[in-house]
Amino acid sequence: MNTGTHEWQPGPSDSGTQPVGVASGKVYIVGAGPGDPALMTLRGLSCLQKADVVIVDRLVHPRLLEYLRPGTQVVCLGDDPDFSFVDEMTTSLAASLSVKVLGRAEAVKEMVTAAQAGKVVLRLKAGCPEVFAGHTDELEALRKGNIPYEIVPGIPPELAAAAYAEIALTDVETSSAVVLAVANDRPAKQGVPVDFRQLGQFSGTVVVYMGEAIVTEWAWELLRGGLAPSTPVAIVCRAGWPDQQLIRCRLGDLASTVRSHHVRGPAVVVIGQCVDRMPSRSWFENRPLFGRRILVTRPEEEGDQLVALLAELGAEVLSCPAIKISEPPDWTPVDQAIEELDGYDWIVFTSVNGVRYFLGRLRQKGRDGRSFGKVRIAAIGPGTARELERHFLRADLVPSQYRSEVLGQELAGVLARLPNRPRVLLVRASRGRPVLAEILSSSGAVVHQIAVYTSEDVTHPDPHVVQAFEAQRIHWVTITSSSIARSVVRMFGEKLRTAKLASISPVTSGTLRELGFEPTAEARQYTIPGLVAAILEWEARGQS
Repeated sequence: MNTGTHEWQPGPSDSGTQPVGVASGKVYIVGAGPGDPALMTLRGLSCLQKADVVIVDRLVHPRLLEYLRPGTQVVCLGDDPDFSFVDEMTTSLAASLSVKVLGRAEAVKEMVTAAQAGKVVLRLKAGCPEVFAGHTDELEALRKGNIPYEIVPGIPPELAAAAYAEIALTDVETSSAVVLAVANDRPAKQGVPVDFRQLGQFSGTVVVYMGEAIVTEWAWELLRGGLAPSTPVAIVCRAGWPDQQLIRCRLGDLASTVRSHHVRGPAVVVIGQCVDRMPSRSWFENRPLFGRRILVTRPEEEGDQLVALLAELGAEVLSCPAIKISEPPDWTPVDQAIEELDGYDWIVFTSVNGVRYFLGRLRQKGRDGRSFGKVRIAAIGPGTARELERHFLRADLVPSQYRSEVLGQELAGVLARLPNRPRVLLVRASRGRPVLAEILSSSGAVVHQIAVYTSEDVTHPDPHVVQAFEAQRIHWVTITSSSIARSVVRMFGEKLRTAKLASISPVTSGTLRELGFEPTAEARQYTIPGLVAAILEWEARGQS
């Protein structure tokens, strides 16, 4: 079956043989797409997850490296003096990998050497390897070394730019053909590598990539070839990234427009009548949080849902966990509670992490859901209840409002109907508000509390986030608990006043006010979707 990838294996006509006893590695040449990590193909992601060594271009989104196994060796190509890929990696990501910067020639040698040593090597390229990728020398080195390789296509940035800007490159009324041209694929090459004067006679759409530096030359050649100065042009910068920029002009003004807007590459320039048929704002730019940079401060184990929701709505999401979650230093109290689990009437989970750590320890002790017996289960909110369902457990009680006070009051009402003095197991973090235990105890219940995970403040913020605050480039900061509020204020202090604060609940808002910071928006439903909804409502009102 054809899998859609191009694979080469040594054959009878290939020179050289693999020495006996030497492990045979493999190289995957993978297209990472135009920028958005979500546009990586499933095959590319599969290769990424099994790589021992990754050689990556500067235009690849750093978030793709989050899929690598810890300890993976990452080689960043650093021929470009403006190379910033390493700087764009988060501190935690860079710490989990082995990162170094090499020039192109050294990186090719590294690729060959690693594969000959039996390692899986991933050559990660922006866009598609077969479109303006310039990897002929790499393939020649692999063939010469008799190294198996596979080419996995990606989405070319030229086509992605058209989709994100909502430009139909071909259209029954304006264009039946399209030309993709690179204006300056090798910086050392003198002049323009394409006969743009001849392209000036082309009746379809012309798409130019990597042409900012010499735009005056090739734009002039298009005009000399016959294209009218009034020909519509769209310049798409950083296509598919949260800060994508679209600039429209006419061909006669293209060079001056590039200079006046300080366009930095690689940008995609679309030239043709199809540009006049595009909407004033594309679907990509019309997303409600497009152009907003939002800081997520939840622990890494908890932030995925919030990051995904915000990114789907168009935001650029930065992550700087304010809390670090880890195992408790001593499992003894938890183990004892597990042994006596069927002696409780109710077990109360106050967080998703509580469910994960408690049930994880339950499995480590060789037990499963049958250990709950007739014990009934309460969950602080729908997120915690969903996590229980993933482990095939259903919450018997979820409060009408997702607050400890309400959970305590509603559970106390249930406990009051029990014939004997109820026993309650409260599964919680190493720290937190005592209000739930106090309410249950005052109702007459015997409350046993166990800390199934440790919650600690992060004391050193990511320097990239600090720089973003100092440049006033963060629009929102999400605060999802009182402990996170305190940690965030300790980390960033007065810098927080340059951004809007979104609070998940009145309790969290109260903590922020105690610390001297007024939340801009507060969730009505005390959940992650409720927090996002509060940000959307504020943005929709058009306040500044």
